[in-house]
This record gives sequence, structure tokens and C-alpha cells, in this order.
Amino acid sequence: MFTECIFDPHGLSLNGAIGLAHGPPLLFLHGVARGWRDFAPLFPAVMPRWQPIGLDFRGHGRSARAPGKYRVIDYVDDAVAVLTGLHEPAVVYGHSLGALVAVAAAASAPERVRAVVLEDPPGSWLLSNIRETPFFAQFKAMQILAGDTVSIPELAKQMAGIPLPGQGGTTLRLGDLRDAASLRFAARCLKDADPDVLTPLIAGKWLDGFDLESAMRGVKCPALLLRGDDTKGGMLNRTEAERWAAWMADATLIDVSGVGHLIHWLETGTTVRLLLSFLESLR
Repeated sequence: MFTECIFDPHGLSLNGAIGLAHGPPLLFLHGVARGWRDFAPLFPAVMPRWQPIGLDFRGHGRSARAPGKYRVIDYVDDAVAVLTGLHEPAVVYGHSLGALVAVAAAASAPERVRAVVLEDPPGSWLLSNIRETPFFAQFKAMQILAGDTVSIPELAKQMAGIPLPGQGGTTLRLGDLRDAASLRFAARCLKDADPDVLTPLIAGKWLDGFDLESAMRGVKCPALLLRGDDTKGGMLNRTEAERWAAWMADATLIDVSGVGHLIHWLETGTTVRLLLSFLESLR
């Protein structure tokens, strides 16, 4: 059972949800254009021994908008402010954007972060060269649809039709890569997102002001790094993942083969097994 609430730690109202306290806090941080409900597949598994807490980043869901302040470092301010208000240090689970934020939070506020789980964070090369990747076309199209007033079914239909460059000069549709139910949920999240959240990502400026290597080297707590298959849409290649794991003091790197970026949706059972194994090692 969750109670939806508003965090207002630094004058910016952030929507979130808090589960029953059956153990230490476990803060979930979502990817761009998603929301706290994105982790619904994982909640039942962690609720018996942890207190799950979800957060809608600025510009997402019911959280306040912050035009021009949607770089990774801006989201870090939100996460650290929420962590500071918790009754004890938390484990932080971050997916994609949320994983980058979790790294920075663990480095900048080590006394508030007990451990981190990093699910398929986007690689620095990908973010700096976004125009050279299939994700550029996807995010550009999503920005046009973000915040649209059309119905969820219509928005999901439009998302399914987003053209993406394939191998050998072929063209795919987003609907060829995601099932209809996943697209419907993504449409629900996108409908509630400020289109501007995608602006710095599309411009290749998401990491401006954020020293990734320094942040990684500053992670002294235990870390679990889950890497999606970059041939299936994962955002982190093996070479960079190994380098990141080496930079952190106590990192466990695991490849989840055959699955792209949304590991916790596409391989929920595997994600739960790996997550619970890691969490129980902390108790």
C-alpha cells in the first residue's frame, strides 16, 4: 500500500509515494519521461522487508515544472533533498536517468545513501553523440507528443508509429520493439511530462556540469550495476560498464543478456532475483 504525497524540501513541489515501513527506505528514481509508478513490477518483492519510496522528478508526473533546469545535476538536487529528509540512509535504485542521479547522490551525500542499484544507465558516449544513435529520432518524436491532450489510447497509437532507423538502412517502428501494454503505460507517463525535459538530452547537454568519472569514483557504498544488451536497445556498452565498475569502490556488474533498456519490465523475474540478492547482502 502506498500513500501519494508531496515532497517540498527545497521550494519545488515534488510528487511521490511512500510505502509501509517494513524495513529501511528504498528510494526508486525513474528514467526520463517516466514516473514513480514505473517500478510497479518490483514493489511487491521489496515491500516485505523494505520501505519503498517513489519520486516523480521535476517536470514529470504531478511534480512541479522547472523550465531550463532539466540537466542531470538538476535532478540530483531533488534526489539529495529527498534523501536528506528521510529518517535513515536509503538504498537508491535508479533506472536510466535515475541511475545517473543515484551515482551523483551517493557521491555527494554518502551519509544518506546506503547502497545503489544502477539499471542500464546511459553511457557518456551515447549522451554526447545522441544524434548518431537511433535514440535521437525516438526522443525527438517523444518531445512532440509529451504533454499532449489526446487520449491515452491515441497517444499510445502515435508512439507506436514513431519511425526509428534500423540496421542496413531499414526503418522500424517503436511499436515493433515494444508491446501494446508497455506503450500504453509509456503514453500515460509521457502525457504527464513537460516536453522541455527532453530538450537538454536531445541537444547533447544532459551531462553539462556533471563530472561522471568524479561521481563514479566518489561512490564508496556497495553498488549493483545491471547492463542491458546494447544490441537490443541497452544504453551502456560493455567496455564503458567495466570502466564504471572499476571506478566505484564496491561494484558488482551483471549483464542481462537478450534484453534492452527496460530490464525491470522485460525481465522482471531476473531483476527481482538480482535485486533481492543484493539487498539481502546489505542486512
